[in-house]
Amino acid sequence: MFEAKTVSVTINRPMEEVYRFVHEPMNLPAWAKSFCLSVAKKDDEWVVETEDGPATIRFVDDNSYGVLDHYVAMGEGAEILNPMRVIHNGPGCEVLFTLFRLPEVPEDHFMLDAAMVANDLQMLKETLEL
Repeated sequence: MFEAKTVSVTINRPMEEVYRFVHEPMNLPAWAKSFCLSVAKKDDEWVVETEDGPATIRFVDDNSYGVLDHYVAMGEGAEILNPMRVIHNGPGCEVLFTLFRLPEVPEDHFMLDAAMVANDLQMLKETLEL
């Protein structure tokens, strides 16, 4: 099994609103700034420009469970699953993102990735709570 780390943020907005915003790839540049410089639909794929070059991203199908899992592939590399959930918390919600440390990823790089996800989730909160 891989080492896992779940990062979360509380957002004072209805779960359904947060889900719809995150599930729309065109919104990535507004909140996932450590990952996404820009995004465009090319043919049937969403292509994200990152600091490391282009990547494709695809979310699981729209659902009522708050599941926002998405797959990312850098260049021609293998797709990596990024589990993500939005769950009710009273009138607001919790957004959870789980990272897995793959065998080839050094500990310091894994912790940096987790910090970047935390920053992105904080940006999501700030964007939606305006």
